[in-house]
Order: sequence, then structure tokens, then C-alpha cells
Amino acid sequence: MADAPLAPIAVSMGEPAGIGPDLILQLYAERETHKLAPFIVVGNMAFLAARARRLGLNLNFAATNVAGANAAFPVSLPVLHIDGLVPDKPGETSPLSGKVVMESIARAVSETLSGAARAVVTAPIHKAALYTAGFRYPGHTEYLAALCANGGPAPQPVMMLVHDDLRAVPLTIHVPLRDVPGLITHKLIRETALIVAHDLRTRFGIEEPRLALTGLNPHAGEAGALGTEDRDILVPAANELRHNGMLIDGPVAADSVFNLTSWRKYDAVIAMYHDQALIPIKTVAFEQAVNVTLGLPIVRTSPDHGTAFDIAGTGKGSVGSMLAALRLADRLTDGA
Repeated sequence: MADAPLAPIAVSMGEPAGIGPDLILQLYAERETHKLAPFIVVGNMAFLAARARRLGLNLNFAATNVAGANAAFPVSLPVLHIDGLVPDKPGETSPLSGKVVMESIARAVSETLSGAARAVVTAPIHKAALYTAGFRYPGHTEYLAALCANGGPAPQPVMMLVHDDLRAVPLTIHVPLRDVPGLITHKLIRETALIVAHDLRTRFGIEEPRLALTGLNPHAGEAGALGTEDRDILVPAANELRHNGMLIDGPVAADSVFNLTSWRKYDAVIAMYHDQALIPIKTVAFEQAVNVTLGLPIVRTSPDHGTAFDIAGTGKGSVGSMLAALRLADRLTDGA
């Protein structure tokens, strides 16, 4: 008896004024070239059709539920329609579309939690535009965690940027740099490291993950000479994790661990703050890396870039990172 087909991937459309819808539509147009697994776009049908026309893409669309996506995908782009007014104005955000964007994410998550879809891929959002519609989260990552709470406490989400065998994790995410030292605690380090190691084992198939923990201060604090956080917080946390059997080095100097030779010694490097983690991977793999949210009961990936308002609606954007996000979501959920 043949195996049942895998469920489709749910793709939320992202900020309508940005490049996300362009990339989704372009990839669907090139689905056979890229040998893409079936996906369904959660978003506004009229807007998506208008953007396709703007891009000169002759696409068919099929309004359907998730169960009908696989059958539709070879000939029509499946769309789980979200009602609302979504203007096709590249580069110009509108308060009209904010609720549709939020509902697109929420519906993609709910369909994946139910098992109807097997993963979520999110196109970039523009938080300032969403705040006018009542969005109250620092970013995508925190919103996804809240959506996965299912009436209970929200899981702790962990952001990981991935490109092939290079992985970087920011310990703190969407917070001002001045607040970072006060947020770094023994508990946060321990919980983040455990989530990273768990998901590397269960989702990425790495039996014994080897991690590195960067220092917060230059040269990992030089034993307190350049700041005491590394000595007083990071060293004890890393020692406890090693005592409990984790393969983790650190704190190591952040200015040297991202040397490619050093980086590849580890399955993931946990950095102390957003830019400390994202600058290295975007330097070596911009428009190719993928953002993966660990710690959730579902698989979620997204491209490593933002809305790119300046080229939205032109067809000039690179599909590389969105393509990688779709492929990684497929791979992490038993795709070929």
C-alpha cells in the first residue's frame, strides 16, 4: 500500500507592501523547476491575484481549505482566504491590512497545530504597520509562541539562523542593546541551551549536539577585567550544563568563534544578543540563510531578510532565502 501523501506547508503571506508576497508567487510560478513540495498560502485572494498581475505572472488560484491544497497545487496556487481590504501598493503600508496579516499568521499556526498542515513558513512582516492594528508583540517569534500556548503558558521560543552546517542562536532577541546585560541570567542560558540541544537532536537528527556559548563582553570579559557578566553568570551556567552531560564550550570570545573553521566545530553557537548572532550568518549567507523557531510544538521557518519595500512589486528580489525556508520546512517534517 502506498504511503499517504504528506500534508501541505502553510505559508503566511506577510506584509502586503513588502517583498514577501512577490517571493511566494514567484516560487509558485517556478514550482516545477525547484521541485517544491505542495504549500498553501494563507492570505487575501484578491490581493495575491493583483500582485501576480503586477509582476506579470500568469497564475491560476484556487480558494480551498488545507485538505484540498495538495490536489490543487499542480495547476493552481492554493489559497486559504482571509477576508479584508488589502491594497496592492508596494512600499506603502496600510492600516487596513494589519488584521489580515495577523490572522494569516494565526490561521497558519492553528492549521499546523491541528495537523492539517505540517509546518509554517512566514513571509516578512513590518511591525510598525501591525502596531496600528493592535499587534502587541516584539516580533514574529514572540507572537508564534503566544499562538502555540493553546490556553496554557506560552512555550519559550528560540530563534536560530541556519545555513547548511552553520547555525547561530541569539540568547536575547528583540530588545534594546542597553537592556541585554540585565536579561542574561543563569536560567535563560540553561533553558535556551536545553531547547537548542533538544531540537537539534529531534528535528535535525544530530545525536550529540556540540554547542558554544559566546561571551557578552570583549574577549569574554578577560576574567572580569572587561566586565563581570561572563565570569559571574556565563561561566557557572556553562559549567552546570557540562556537569549535566551537555557538550558546550564557553564563554568563548565572540570575535573569533564565528571564524568559519571555529564555527564548524559546533552544531550551534549561542550568542548573547540579536546582532551578535545575526551579523555573522548574514555576512556569509545573506539571502540564503533561514530563520527557524525552536522550542515550539510546530516547525516554523522564514527567510532571513525583511520586507525590502524599495523593490517590492518589481520582481527584482532574490527568492533564495524563501526557497531555503520552504525546503528546510519540508526536510524537517519528513520531506524528501
